[in-house]
Amino acid sequence: MKQILISLLFAAMAAVPALGQDAPAAISLQEAIKIALSENASVKVADLEIERTGYARKGAYASLFPKIDGTGSYQRTIKKQVMYMDFNFGGTGSEASEGSGGGRDGIEMGRWNTWSTGVSASMPLVNAQLWKSLKISGEDVDMAVEKARSSRIETVTQVKKAYYTVLLAKEAFEVYKSVYENAMDNLSLTEKKYNAQRASELDLTRAKTAVANAIPNVYDSENAVELGLWQLKAVMGVALDSNIDVAGTLSDYASELDRPFPETDDVSGNSTIRQLSIQAAQLADNIKLQQYANIPTLALAFNYSINAMANDYKFSEYRWSPYSYVGLSLSIPIFNGGKRYHDIKQAKVQAAELDIQRANTERQLQISVRSSLATMGTATKSYASAASAVETAEKAYGIARQSYDVGRSTLTDLGDAQLALTQSKLGVCQAIYSFLNAKSDLEGTLGADFQQ
Repeated sequence: MKQILISLLFAAMAAVPALGQDAPAAISLQEAIKIALSENASVKVADLEIERTGYARKGAYASLFPKIDGTGSYQRTIKKQVMYMDFNFGGTGSEASEGSGGGRDGIEMGRWNTWSTGVSASMPLVNAQLWKSLKISGEDVDMAVEKARSSRIETVTQVKKAYYTVLLAKEAFEVYKSVYENAMDNLSLTEKKYNAQRASELDLTRAKTAVANAIPNVYDSENAVELGLWQLKAVMGVALDSNIDVAGTLSDYASELDRPFPETDDVSGNSTIRQLSIQAAQLADNIKLQQYANIPTLALAFNYSINAMANDYKFSEYRWSPYSYVGLSLSIPIFNGGKRYHDIKQAKVQAAELDIQRANTERQLQISVRSSLATMGTATKSYASAASAVETAEKAYGIARQSYDVGRSTLTDLGDAQLALTQSKLGVCQAIYSFLNAKSDLEGTLGADFQQ
């Protein structure tokens, strides 16, 4: 009887909410997805990556505009430069070199302090490599956007699967709870029969054993619900202590099994395939970028500066001399040891590698799509069979229960009927869950976007 009292206490605790705690807020699948799309960490990081590449693209376009820099410098001469000059007044040889006015010590040049300030500007006029690199920068933004889309699709898929897992755990909990309740009813009935000497001690022992065996399944299924909710909260990006629950049951999604699903293995909408396509475009532009390294470049340059030289620090008496120029700079690549040639070859090899990788990835994704479709088809057939089995098992259990009440069947027969009913109910839940789980994988593989 001690085990029976413990079981009754557990049933009461499971049925009545804890005092002082508010009932959890039940959210729908669509609400869970919306929360995840705004709170999930991977989605936030992907959005920031779009912002970062956008800034990088704007920084690349800045190369088209003039680059203007201000300059300023000060130099203190430690030892002046000495210049020697030859004065020839009709003499020749060493006599002319050492004639009057030439001097053996030379002439010191410059002053002790040199000041200079100014502004310089430069701008590319013809630079094919720069123009192509700007296009590649734009493709970097496209790649970041596609990766953000991939993060959203993956997040939606994870939320769906976590949501369905919680629903399955709750369904299993209800099934095992009903098994426990039936075991308790059977025990009560068997005790009455035993006291009336209409049941043997073996039947009573079996009834108690059935109750004891039902308790661990209830505990395990309840724990599975809690673990599933934690996983769902983690995917949604909310605190694990948030008081939320899922709404509805798996049976609410049973109508999904009657809807036709796409019989296709076209994975052109898959995010991985799209990213590989963007990479292929980048590599094609990179080949042209390396080829454009053989094209001459032309740049415009301008400089304006003022300079002053003095032996003191009386700035008001300085004489500032301006200096300025404007010019064109032409650079013609001629030879650099074959580096440009090998860079082009390297870029072409990378493009060939990507083509092979894309073809292999497409095949793997097509296998994934066909696997999901096969699982959905099997789950649909299993659901129809399990649903029919539930009706038969419920009827058989009712008959077995009535027969046991009047003593026309044994407790073993009743236990077998209970087991068949439990398995059929779990089979229905498992079939719906398998279908929904495979459908989530299929939508993620095909690139179905929740926002769309």
